[in-house]
Amino acid sequence: MSAASSLAGKNSSSVDEATAADPLVEIQPNVTSSTEFIVIETLRTTEESKEKDDSLSLEDVKSSVAWTKESSEASQNGEILKPEKAKKTVRLQGHENNVTENVILPKALPLKPCPSVGTNLEAFDLALRSIVGNHQENGESTGAAMMEEALERLKKSYVYFKGKPVGTFAAMDPNAEALNYNQVFVRDFVPTALACLMIEPAEPEIVKNFLLKTLHLQGWEKRIDNFTLGEGVMPASFKVLFNSHQQKETLVADFGGSAIGRVAPVDSGFWWIILLRSYTKCTRDYALAELPEVQRGMKLILNLCLSDGFDTFPTLLCADGCSMIDRRMGIYGYPIEIQSLFYFALRCARQMLKPERDGKELIERIDKRITALSYHIQKYYWLDFTQLNNIYRYKTEEYSHTAVNKFNVIPDSIPDWVFDFMPLRGGYLIGNVSPARMDFRWFLVGNCIAILSSLATPAQATAIMDLIEERWEDLIGEMPLKISYPALDGHEWRIVTGYDPKNTRWSYHNGGSWPGTSTHLIFNFLSFDYYLPMKN
Repeated sequence: MSAASSLAGKNSSSVDEATAADPLVEIQPNVTSSTEFIVIETLRTTEESKEKDDSLSLEDVKSSVAWTKESSEASQNGEILKPEKAKKTVRLQGHENNVTENVILPKALPLKPCPSVGTNLEAFDLALRSIVGNHQENGESTGAAMMEEALERLKKSYVYFKGKPVGTFAAMDPNAEALNYNQVFVRDFVPTALACLMIEPAEPEIVKNFLLKTLHLQGWEKRIDNFTLGEGVMPASFKVLFNSHQQKETLVADFGGSAIGRVAPVDSGFWWIILLRSYTKCTRDYALAELPEVQRGMKLILNLCLSDGFDTFPTLLCADGCSMIDRRMGIYGYPIEIQSLFYFALRCARQMLKPERDGKELIERIDKRITALSYHIQKYYWLDFTQLNNIYRYKTEEYSHTAVNKFNVIPDSIPDWVFDFMPLRGGYLIGNVSPARMDFRWFLVGNCIAILSSLATPAQATAIMDLIEERWEDLIGEMPLKISYPALDGHEWRIVTGYDPKNTRWSYHNGGSWPGTSTHLIFNFLSFDYYLPMKN
């Protein structure tokens, strides 16, 4: 838990360092942190409860803090309010500038300090290396033996094409049916690629080969039935087949035509750009990103995402099943995972694109989109205790640009579990925001990538890690890093997933834990400096 808590500090300090070093990095501190607040103790009391005010516990205060205009006026008029029946209530945690003049603050509720403030990932990395070093010096070979076994299994998963490694199998379980897990998935290869870049000695060849082969596959005609996909679409996966007649190996790519549900991957192109930036930062091989075919590949991906359309939001529209959660899970619209990856890829591409020809115009479009996207996500996707109170009191059917409830969200649509899940300290980026619909579920990848890419402000990054710590048992428990919370069950599971037997509660995408995803994010945090766009 302490390791997880220390990660946000590095993100905050790294963001500040990158901003100072690179004038191109723009941080939009549009959302006020939920870590600076005053708790208003306006309690609904009876004559008996007045004598107990001085001995209230934290849980008593949290369960009784419920402020409305009516209760404030009633207390001023000397009226005695009886306790209400338990129902969906909102517990208020307000910012200083939100406190009205009529509210009396008897005392401030003390909160324990955030453990992630003031720490950084460099200290964590040094401590980790020190532990490994001590194990080796003391003859404790358990960790070293585990690393050797992991690297051995990693190398056994290598996929070769014409004698050169081009990726790794998605899974190698002899007891499970292969289906498409015997292929190289673009998103699944990223943690493997980071491992290959970080081990000593590094093995960047497989990463370079992967980038070039997937770039080659991007140029293929992508046809599903009678429909042709966009030119910039990257494959979801590919496999190596041996043609016995021609006695040679061939690559076969899947752009969604063979996928379960026949969905094309929106995230593959983003992962490809991010991995290219990671490779460049790690190896200092800038020549690869400057190749004409690589520049063209990036431009095709970006043109596909930045094309003009009917959208009134800077976020990217994504159908259900077109991300890491590649089955029906109700994330259609503007899921946070895709928006975080989109922003991450834009920042990485901004550093690698050359201004020659149409590159300058594309860079200008990227700059405008980055500014608009960061504002939109930080303002409308952010949820903490204060914002939850604001949403709960939204008015509906507001017209004109002065509307507060810009997406016409009905307050009664807030699920009951959110009020118990949201702690006084912390916050997170919700799963989806679209007209009359807010998906309040917690999604791991979207929030962590938002931290890594600096899409979340430093204060928000700290609050996200605080939330993980405060809700450790729910989000982690005995299994590391659930990819979503809470799990869908019962009638909701049947409606949202379409009776998907592979997505029953706490399995697969529905609240399950993916070791690959956990490893992926750990590697991301450890290789943070590889990603953060800085001057070359």
